[in-house]
Amino acid sequence: MTLVLSAMLALQAAPPSGGSSLTPLLFQFGLIFLIFYFLIIRPQQRQRKRHEEALRNLKRGDRVVTTGGIIGEVVHIREGSKDGQPHVTMDDEVTMKSAESRFIVERGKIGKILTQTTPAAT
Repeated sequence: MTLVLSAMLALQAAPPSGGSSLTPLLFQFGLIFLIFYFLIIRPQQRQRKRHEEALRNLKRGDRVVTTGGIIGEVVHIREGSKDGQPHVTMDDEVTMKSAESRFIVERGKIGKILTQTTPAAT
């Protein structure tokens, strides 16, 4: 009799078998994603958009640093055209001058703009 009683007590104390609710786990994953989004992804997207906008506004005379670390001054920008109109892309060729050397880089390979020229007041 004691054997039967102890078996019944063991069955009552055992946790219910079967699937537990996934709601707390999904809530935790969602919370972690939101934290990553607001602390990492969103600020990085803003920074990338500002950098691309600065590259689109690149002008002759600007001092820039390439992603390879070369500092130079923009001498000429060869923009592509689409439907006969100038079209600014990150693949445009930018001719730069550094000391006595001139070289061509893609607009997208410019890492930082040190100084920008201001448009002449008319």
